[in-house]
Amino acid sequence: MISTRRFRVDLPLVFILLLGVFLNTYNIWLDAYANTYYTTAVASMLQNFHNFFFGSLDSAGSVTVDKPPVTFWIQTVSAYIFGLHGWSVILPQALAGVGSILLIYLLVKPSFGTAAARISALVMACTPVAVAVSRTNNIDSMLVFTLLLGTWFLFRAVKRNSVFSLLGAFALIGLGFNMKMLQAYMILPAFVLFYLFAFKSTWKKKAGVLSGAIALMLVISVSWAVIVDSIPASERPYIGSSETNSVLELAFGYNGVSRLTGNQGGGPGGGGERGGMPGGEHRGADGRTGDAVGTSPGAAGSDSGSAGTTGGQSAAGSAGDNGTLPGVGGATGGSAAVPDGADGGGMPGAPGGAGQGQPPGFGGGPGFGGGGMFGTGEKGPLRLFQSALSGQASWMIPFAAMASVALLAGLRRNNFTRKHKESLFWLTWLLPGMAFFSVAGFFHHYYLIMLAPPIAALAGAGWSEMWSAYRSKSGWLSWLLPAAVAVTAAFQVFIMAPYNGTIGSGWTYGVGLTGAAAAIVLIVLKFRTTRFSYAAAVAGLLVLLIGPAYWAATPITYGLNSMIPQAGPSGGSDRGAMGQWPGSGPQNGDGANQGADPGTLEAGSGDGPDVSTGGAGTGSETDRSAKGWGAPGAMGGGMGGRSVNEALLAYMKAHIGSTTYLFATSDYNTAAPYIIDKGEKVVTLGGFSGNDPVYTTAQLEDMVKTGKLKYFLISEGGGGRGGNAELTQWLAQHGKKISSEEWQSGSSRTQAGSEAAAGMDGGRMGSMTLYEVTIKDGGDAS
Repeated sequence: MISTRRFRVDLPLVFILLLGVFLNTYNIWLDAYANTYYTTAVASMLQNFHNFFFGSLDSAGSVTVDKPPVTFWIQTVSAYIFGLHGWSVILPQALAGVGSILLIYLLVKPSFGTAAARISALVMACTPVAVAVSRTNNIDSMLVFTLLLGTWFLFRAVKRNSVFSLLGAFALIGLGFNMKMLQAYMILPAFVLFYLFAFKSTWKKKAGVLSGAIALMLVISVSWAVIVDSIPASERPYIGSSETNSVLELAFGYNGVSRLTGNQGGGPGGGGERGGMPGGEHRGADGRTGDAVGTSPGAAGSDSGSAGTTGGQSAAGSAGDNGTLPGVGGATGGSAAVPDGADGGGMPGAPGGAGQGQPPGFGGGPGFGGGGMFGTGEKGPLRLFQSALSGQASWMIPFAAMASVALLAGLRRNNFTRKHKESLFWLTWLLPGMAFFSVAGFFHHYYLIMLAPPIAALAGAGWSEMWSAYRSKSGWLSWLLPAAVAVTAAFQVFIMAPYNGTIGSGWTYGVGLTGAAAAIVLIVLKFRTTRFSYAAAVAGLLVLLIGPAYWAATPITYGLNSMIPQAGPSGGSDRGAMGQWPGSGPQNGDGANQGADPGTLEAGSGDGPDVSTGGAGTGSETDRSAKGWGAPGAMGGGMGGRSVNEALLAYMKAHIGSTTYLFATSDYNTAAPYIIDKGEKVVTLGGFSGNDPVYTTAQLEDMVKTGKLKYFLISEGGGGRGGNAELTQWLAQHGKKISSEEWQSGSSRTQAGSEAAAGMDGGRMGSMTLYEVTIKDGGDAS
């Protein structure tokens, strides 16, 4: 008879997984484009295998996104099955987030028991940054799932003494490299240390097997990069955001060492200051040198005055020098057009001002400066505890720290158990990660998802050990549980207090008072034997999840920036469904609660975008407004306020004839709605930031002569920055301006005129110029 015991369903786990499904998926169908940069790439990858393999940003295979393509391959498959929608490219990451919750449970349970596994899974499910990034098509949720799957294989290899499982574990790190490059290697010290201490074999054999496993990892890591770099430049896209048109250089430079140093390089594409491309000759995609026409944000390649933002400008109305985006910070549901890895350089107003994830009026939190390139706090050992970052993944760090003491208290040379080894594994994952984020010069808040698994595992496993010590009244260790509850609750009050004006002080007082009460009850019960002790210990832990759970729900209740996701209440007055404790909240001078329009938003130092054109494709103005900035559940991916211009599309369809591509434009945000919504073939000339030297003028002439390209849609704000001046000169020589009356609706021209009068250089389609270029074989315009 087959035993059914092993198939028994753990109902608490089921509820935890359902919680994860809700937090990761609810309302994702409202996100029209998710991270537009990546969604545009997925739309292009659906068009042909060439684009699919390279991870091309545009239809022509001109330039890649700035990350390897494995995650985008998965998103493309999802979009192929379900159709291309915001939710269909988010879905793989949302499911990966739920999968990570399950894997944490499976990893903790064998050694520490069911209760510890449930707690670890619940902590993982309620980690705010994990929820925030899982609700987007950014890569990190899938990366963490892959690394946890590798951890499962590692633990299995040790348990069964299986070399094949060990090779599978390191192979998955190599796969992770092909998702987000060197970030996958943050887990490598933990893998190596755990294998050396836990695998049962001679040291000589261990060294040999480890060498083979690392070699396999490296081969898998660089496999795609070596294949791409070995292909002649003329036969593949330019490697987006690289300085030398090389994947390996991108991996170890801009996506590697530069993340630590904050130095983003100084060559083309990598552009030290990201906003402008140095003048002079650049190497074209075919390996030739020539005048590159990749354009820079703020000039003629961007119809918004920045790399893909239109309405989200600062009070100045345009990007500052060096491509900085002063008004991006504070975007809650909006379009801060700086995806992971393709950032606009120094951004004083990046998320973290008074915007989402940051308390109004605070930079780094009480006593701390805002600091960091993207509002990530001041470098130093306490960086993760500053308000700039603490609300993302740090909620349970004090608890995990005291839990680690309990987990390792019995460690002796002759008493090195599996529990000790696994605890060291999680600490070796956590501590180097904390060290990196404490000193790194260039990262986004959502990278902190890398810390979520070890914190969750240590919290669950450590609770189990602290409860055992508490129950057995074993000396000083028995005091760790009430102390951990008290200290962690106090820290969570510190995290929440700056947001009292937004969420209401009731949440902060509630966490503080219930945490203190739980600690006091545990202390009192320590001196007497009672059946309520276990319930008190569980309640003390659950009290500590009130704050994280609330923060984890904020992407639903306050909205989310899908390009640079953060968790936390917005700096605006939108409180969503859970935004205010009853009877509390900000008050006016008379002490009465202030009313607030739930659709309003204070977007840091800049004004939010006009939600009437919030990048929701061809939907009605009313529909797009419903998804605008600050609306509960609304999310933005950086379309920069652009949508399909139906008049332009109709004109193009009537005049392009057999031309391969609808038009070329210097800003991917302009191309995005045509590629995503209409499935049209559009060429982008400069990658994400407009800096990449993708085409030379000679190459563009060849494309025109061979019937591939005829129309160029370029901003009127043209200037002399980088290759933009060369493109303007080339278009003036060979192109013919098409009257806006032929391809713009009356409302577009009116909008353009009013924005021009207001000093807004490049607002929407109305500020663009359409050129028709025809070149005879002799090189003269026809």
